[in-house]
Amino acid sequence: MRLVEPPSCHKAAAALVVIGQNGRGHWVVQEQNGLYGGLFVSRAEAMKYALFENGHHPETIVELSRTIELDANGRFAPVGLLFGSNRRPVA
Repeated sequence: MRLVEPPSCHKAAAALVVIGQNGRGHWVVQEQNGLYGGLFVSRAEAMKYALFENGHHPETIVELSRTIELDANGRFAPVGLLFGSNRRPVA
């Protein structure tokens, strides 16, 4: 007999994880749904944390070259905060 996990136990697609530096030069990691995130002193430690938390899915990590800020309220930061301005990017 073959054992099969119920659908609720299957891993869903990994969520987007944003990584970048804040205005003070610290590295920020923020999961899109606010499930995890943090501040780090180096890019290497931020990446290590992001990979550990997202189940080692490097394809879901997006590194931004612009300033981003960590949203400590458990939500993904508004676009203006992520991109370091109060304007939304134009598509």
